[in-house]
Amino acid sequence: MTDILALIPARGGSKGIPRKNIRLFAGYPLITWSIAAAKRSELVTRVIVSTDDEEIAAVAREWGAETPFLRPAEFAQDKTTDLPVFEHALKWLSDVEGYRPDILIQLRPTSPIRPRTMVDDAINILLGHADADSVRGVVPAAQNPFKMWRFNGEDKPLKPLLGVEGIPEPYNAPRQILPPAYWQTGHIDAIRISTITQKNSLTGDVVYPLMIDPKYTVDIDTLSDWAKYESLVYSGLDMVSPGKQRNLMPGTVRLIICDFDGVVTDNHVITDQDGRESVTASRSDSMHIKTLREKGVELIILSSEANPVVLARAKKMGVEAIHNAGMQNKGRVMREVLEQKNVKAENVIYIGNDLNDLPCFEIAGWSVAVADAYPDVLRAADHVLTRNGGHGAVRELCEIVLKNL
Repeated sequence: MTDILALIPARGGSKGIPRKNIRLFAGYPLITWSIAAAKRSELVTRVIVSTDDEEIAAVAREWGAETPFLRPAEFAQDKTTDLPVFEHALKWLSDVEGYRPDILIQLRPTSPIRPRTMVDDAINILLGHADADSVRGVVPAAQNPFKMWRFNGEDKPLKPLLGVEGIPEPYNAPRQILPPAYWQTGHIDAIRISTITQKNSLTGDVVYPLMIDPKYTVDIDTLSDWAKYESLVYSGLDMVSPGKQRNLMPGTVRLIICDFDGVVTDNHVITDQDGRESVTASRSDSMHIKTLREKGVELIILSSEANPVVLARAKKMGVEAIHNAGMQNKGRVMREVLEQKNVKAENVIYIGNDLNDLPCFEIAGWSVAVADAYPDVLRAADHVLTRNGGHGAVRELCEIVLKNL
C-alpha cells in the first residue's frame, strides 16, 4: 500500500490578513477547507498540519488533522520558502516516529476552493507516471507571458521576457499563434518523497500537470480577496467543504420567511425608563415586496418576539407577521404555516441570523443568513448575504430572488 501524507503548512504570523489561517471563511476557519480536502480523499492515509502556532494547531486537531510537532520559529518567517518546512516535517516524522511516507501532498490554506476529486486526481497522475517527480495544479494563464517585458528602469530600454522560436516578435503576434501558457495555482502539489529527500526540491525535474478549471482559481492575499471568494462559495460551485453541501436557490420560489430581530432589525433594542422598547430597521427592505407579490412570491415575518413592534413594522412593510413569546420551536410553527398556505418546503426561502433559526434552515429549500449572523448559522446557510441585519439584508435577498425569477 502506498503511504500518502497530506501536509498543510499554516504559520501563525500572517501580515496581510492577521490570523488568516483560523479566520472564518464562509463560516469555517480557513485551514479547515484544506483539511477537508485531504480527509475526503480516498487515497490520503495521513493528514498533518505544520504550524508554529498552538492556536492554529488546536483548530487543526478539532477538525481532524494531526499536529505531532510545532514548527520551529526559524521555519516560520515571512521569507521562509516551502522546502525547509517540508524537510523539517519529514525529518521529524522519520526521527521521532520512524514514519516515512511514499508521497507528500501539499495543500495550501490560501487556495481553499477545490473540486471534489482534485486530491485523488493529482495522486493518480503521479502514480500513473513512473518518471514523474511531482504533479502541480495549473490553470490557463490570464496574461500571456510572451507579451511581457523585463523592466530595467525608466531610463533603460525594455527587454522581451520570453522568445518564441519561429516568431521574431512574439509581443506583436496574435495571441492565437503563441504557445499556450499555464499558471501554477496553490491548490495542490503531489510530490514523491525522493524528490524532496534526494533532489532537494519540491518539484524535481519532471513535473506533470493537473489541469484545473479556471473557475476554481483562488489565492487569498487581501481582505478584498476574502470577500470575493466567499461569494464564490455561495454561488453553487461544486467543491469540497468542511460542512454540508449547500443547496442552490429553488427554481420556483413561492414564499420568503424572515426572522425579525437581527434580520429586519439590526438586533439592537432601545429601552426607555418605562420599559418601552424601540428597534432600528431599514426602510429599503420594503422596496421590492410589492413587485415580488405581483410575481407570486409572498414575504412574511416569523418571530418569537412578543413586542407589538413586530406587527407595527410588518404593517409598515405591507407583510404578514406571525409572532408570539411562547414560540419555543420556530421550525414546528414554520411547518404549520406552510401547511396552512399549501406551500411546499422546497419552494421556500428562510432568512435568519441566530441559533433559533436553525430548525427553519433544515426545512427551507434555501436557507439564507445575514452577513453578521452567528457563526453556526453562517456555517449552516446555503447563502450568506453581504449586508447585515437591519441594514438592507431583506432588500438584498429580494433583489437576488427577482433577478432569478
